[in-house]
Amino acid sequence: MLRFLTAGESHGPALTVVIDGVPAGLPLAADDLAPDLARRQLGYGRGRRMAIEKDRAEILSGVRRGQTLGSPITLQIRNRDWTNWQHTMSVEAEPDDSLPGARRAPVTRPRPGHADLSAGLKYDRHDLRDILERASARETAARVAAGAVARRLLRELGIEVTSHVTSIGPAALPPDRVVSFAEASAIPADDDLRCVDAEVGKAMRAAIDDAKAQGDTVGGSFEVIATGVPPGLGSHVQWDRKLDGRLAQAMMSIQAIKAVGIGAGPLVGSLPGSAVHDEILPAGGGAPTGTTPGVIRPTNRAGGLEGGVTNGEDVRVTAWMKPISTLMKPLRSIDLPTMAESPAAIERSDTCAVPAASVVGEAMVCLILADAVLEKFGGDTMADLDAAARQYIARLQRRLTPAPSRA
Repeated sequence: MLRFLTAGESHGPALTVVIDGVPAGLPLAADDLAPDLARRQLGYGRGRRMAIEKDRAEILSGVRRGQTLGSPITLQIRNRDWTNWQHTMSVEAEPDDSLPGARRAPVTRPRPGHADLSAGLKYDRHDLRDILERASARETAARVAAGAVARRLLRELGIEVTSHVTSIGPAALPPDRVVSFAEASAIPADDDLRCVDAEVGKAMRAAIDDAKAQGDTVGGSFEVIATGVPPGLGSHVQWDRKLDGRLAQAMMSIQAIKAVGIGAGPLVGSLPGSAVHDEILPAGGGAPTGTTPGVIRPTNRAGGLEGGVTNGEDVRVTAWMKPISTLMKPLRSIDLPTMAESPAAIERSDTCAVPAASVVGEAMVCLILADAVLEKFGGDTMADLDAAARQYIARLQRRLTPAPSRA
């Protein structure tokens, strides 16, 4: 239903994303995309690149007079650092010597943990810059812009998405600490750590500082929470329609993400069923805990998904990020032209990018949920989509409202 493709290299002229499937009539402006792009640029432990860029998405198609047209939306984010790379990244076979920017030597020493060697062999590229420029997490700026469009669509249906950092290196929130949507969403937009616990946050900063001092890098984890999600998104009938699987694939596609958990995640493997499954209770005239009318769930260890289908509780997805592959004290590698042992190449990089990755995670969850919403409710216009969603919720309310007593 909702498709997107990104294009562009880390040090090329721009990043571009094309989004197809957004209904007509969605209010949309460049200012709607700016907050998420700004949050992605923050993060304790980020490198010098973020001091150069000031990301802003320009809407090139699919929007007229503040509303989507139903046609593909094209967004473009200019790379300010392109000025310094025009000669190295020239598209011409023989770059004009008058082009500005340094003349960088070919990259021939692949970094362990990066796409340099594996993709360099796959595409037969002898200068590994042909690989690392596209494999770079700079690409996620385009994803965040696309995710901001999806977020705008979700908000029309009352769905909100936020995130928070759960661990960096050895510093972590307690495993049984359940952070509410309200707590996570209260994190200030300019917070460079995105942790809800100040004391744990101090330990996280110390872990980043220590890694930087050692010429090393550090990873961690973050949780994305979506609230207001209606029950019934996704499906149990085929493997590729299960929404938890789609969310996991989307999160794993983010650079450096190596594991994903839904709800309680890995903890469910060590607990009995009585301590894992979320009981279903009647609200008894009280307020439901989620969006399923008349239903209370005392816990949400399932993370809002059962059988590949949303159950009305908050959707909760956790992702674990490995340390960045570029180390200032590089690991051993080889120099491909000679096959001799050599230190891995060093590229400008971050010590830690977990806080920024949490914003990218939000974007991917927004995109998958928006796709699931369009799959469930359809509609070529926002009015059609809204009407279908309202009709569905009304059906659920009739189904789950107890019949009046005849006593």
